Amino acid sequence: MIVVSVNIGTPRSMRLGSTECATGIWKASVAEPVIVTADGLDGDTIVDQRNHGGPDQAVYLYGTADYAWWESELGRALPPGAFGENLTISDLESASLCAGDLVQIGETILEVTAPRIPCAKLDVRLEEPGFAERFLSAERPGAHCRVRQGGTVQAGMNAVGTPGPEPRVSLAELMRTRAVADVDTATLLRHLTAPISARERERRQRELDRRSA
Repeated sequence: MIVVSVNIGTPRSMRLGSTECATGIWKASVAEPVIVTADGLDGDTIVDQRNHGGPDQAVYLYGTADYAWWESELGRALPPGAFGENLTISDLESASLCAGDLVQIGETILEVTAPRIPCAKLDVRLEEPGFAERFLSAERPGAHCRVRQGGTVQAGMNAVGTPGPEPRVSLAELMRTRAVADVDTATLLRHLTAPISARERERRQRELDRRSA
């Protein structure tokens, strides 16, 4: 795998219905090296910190295999960063990634923690009404990552994947079961033993707590 593009977002205004809000979803490719810390990429903006960013979702990856699928579906080319990802990586198909998998780029080591759960901002960014629902059903979520070791990333660098520990919980499974009310207890417990993000963990723990109340 190779880093095709490193993408940085700056605040931009967006209209959602009758509401005007700021967003960092518009990412632009940068040619120069970018420092990666536990907080993410230097210079990148995360406006909605309630749902994005933080130590467990510091870096977002999307792959060219997923891009090719969406370009076929939409009938048009999409530039790197179109999905709001920080790193566009060749030959990466996100649904098969599992929580705990590692992606190393130079000295930087990223650990996969969660799928991206879309909102209406993605509809506006791609100029495709209803795209968030299509994104969910397609199960090509991209990968949120925590930074296990910081470093510098730049387009053209090699990206090396390493499988994480058991149990293997894929991003596709996490995405598929996140909002399903009848997920069995054994599955929820299995998810909680995997190194998923704090947000994903809290949702599953709340559901278990509700069942035992």
